[in-house]
Amino acid sequence: MAAPVFNFNVGVLGHIDSGKTSLAKALSTVASTACFDKNPQSKERGITLDLGFSSFVVPMPDQLKTAGSEMQITLVDCPGHASLIKTIIGGAQIIDLMMLVIDITKGMQTQTAECLVIGEILCDHMIVILNKTDLLPSGKKQQSIEKITKKIQNTLRAMSFENVPVVSVAARPGGADALDSETAEGIGELIETLRRHAYMPCRDSAGDFVFAVDHCFSIRGQGTIITGTVLHGCVSVNGSIEIPALQETRKVNAAVFVTFIAFFSTKDGSTEKLSAVDFSQDYLHQDELIDGKPTQGEDALSIPAVQFALLEFEHPVTCVKDSIVIGSRLDADIHLNTCRLAFYGRILKAISTKNYAETLLPSLKVYKNKTREGIAERAQDEFTVISRSLFKKESNLEGFVGLKVVLSSGEEGVIEGGFGQSGKFKVRVSNGLKPETLAQLSVKKRSKSKAAEAAKDDVDVSVEKQPIAIILSFKRYVYDPHKKMMQN
Repeated sequence: MAAPVFNFNVGVLGHIDSGKTSLAKALSTVASTACFDKNPQSKERGITLDLGFSSFVVPMPDQLKTAGSEMQITLVDCPGHASLIKTIIGGAQIIDLMMLVIDITKGMQTQTAECLVIGEILCDHMIVILNKTDLLPSGKKQQSIEKITKKIQNTLRAMSFENVPVVSVAARPGGADALDSETAEGIGELIETLRRHAYMPCRDSAGDFVFAVDHCFSIRGQGTIITGTVLHGCVSVNGSIEIPALQETRKVNAAVFVTFIAFFSTKDGSTEKLSAVDFSQDYLHQDELIDGKPTQGEDALSIPAVQFALLEFEHPVTCVKDSIVIGSRLDADIHLNTCRLAFYGRILKAISTKNYAETLLPSLKVYKNKTREGIAERAQDEFTVISRSLFKKESNLEGFVGLKVVLSSGEEGVIEGGFGQSGKFKVRVSNGLKPETLAQLSVKKRSKSKAAEAAKDDVDVSVEKQPIAIILSFKRYVYDPHKKMMQN
């Protein structure tokens, strides 16, 4: 029995027409049925529309000698057109290393930047390929390569891809109209760079069998053929697999060599890797995702290190825990020079029950901070304040009785109950009012005639002080069906 082949997945990403498929073709010795734009629609439009898979075998690099004598490099050729970003993301999540292909005559383009962001989220290893070097003027070729290499390295320095190797190639000298007999340039150097940067990925064969489907077709006499990538787990002939989208279970008649891939956790800024949602913890509600990275100083206090999102889909989506989710603004104009990737994160909990809004969400303690403000009208005694303007006339005060309030003069009190039928209420200040507060709330307003007489007799009339505010602060849990108010 032949020894298992060590496989290493390399994604080929970049802007449309940067020469990704030509590069994959120049490298590969084994081609799948869907690679190199064999799809009739791809040929008609002249662009890659789906993931293409091909491979080649190289001697095992020194750092991986214990894994065998040969290494198979599987290339995942991703589309470059902006409208196919979902397919690009699908290809990027099953790779161990990314080759970012750049047309050296055009430099960094819109989808180049998007591929960089996708790579930073999903893959920790990258090689930059400067393609189409044959189109540069021969006299300035090396100078142009050095210039754009320096520019790219400056761009990558601010990301997680600092000091990445940059390799110059001409995957198809002469362009699309050139003869296939033309020999690609720089391929040998690229293969050696791939060997040097290959590593032992983490493959998880434990747990449930999870298989990401790339293509599905039928062959007469063989049945339905499904090709794709094993995310984790294992399967054997005569075993059963479930197809969630069809709600069917089928038997495995035959299995051939498939590839495992590793998942990569997000860099969420916390010191611990989150593995589950803590339902005992309180979470502050946000109206939107707060952009930016925590830094030193006061501004860092307003940016949480970790943010969470509850995502609701129109239709069920099959996923596994710890999968990476990427949110993209697919409705954005693809012709604008903007990145459409909005957010990303890892799945901490998947909800499958239809009535989760009634059964699960009430236990998720997401709260909003609320503040109401009223006015202290008068002091009934040194411990009791009659207040107004916090509630409406028809408000039911039962839920507010016992809640703490703070006077703008500094005292703390508790709502004791209503006062009359106009929405007024009593505040009990257990430690008593300050003398100056008691004096202000005990002064009876002079009539206009007495005030006028005092002014006529040159008697000083003190400037009326600002009214004392009654501030009620509380938090309300968003998913609490009873809408209770809570205070620390």
